[in-house]
Amino acid sequence: MTFEDHPELTEYDPSDRPLRGRRRTIATRVFVVVALTALLLPGIMLTISIQTDTANYTCDVYTRHYQPDAVSSSARFELFAPAGPGWQCYALNTEGDATFVAPLGLIPSAPHALP
Repeated sequence: MTFEDHPELTEYDPSDRPLRGRRRTIATRVFVVVALTALLLPGIMLTISIQTDTANYTCDVYTRHYQPDAVSSSARFELFAPAGPGWQCYALNTEGDATFVAPLGLIPSAPHALP
């Protein structure tokens, strides 16, 4: 293959210069990071909000059923809990002491009968 086969390459002189400048490369990277954050952050925030609401509701139901004398309930996400990582349900008494009620798991679900 020669330049005669491709006449558009006869004046082409390859150089070591990059195709895009440093500023444009940095601007493109910043734009991509901002765009990905704008796409992913709402979904992550919505997922956390739904899990928090579900865990609080489920914990409230479990507390009313298994600890009827409790004043309120508290659902917490714990990485190092005795029942394993995930949402944990606690019943609160009048002094604010927490009593473990049930593990809710990594993804809390609607209330169901516990073993």
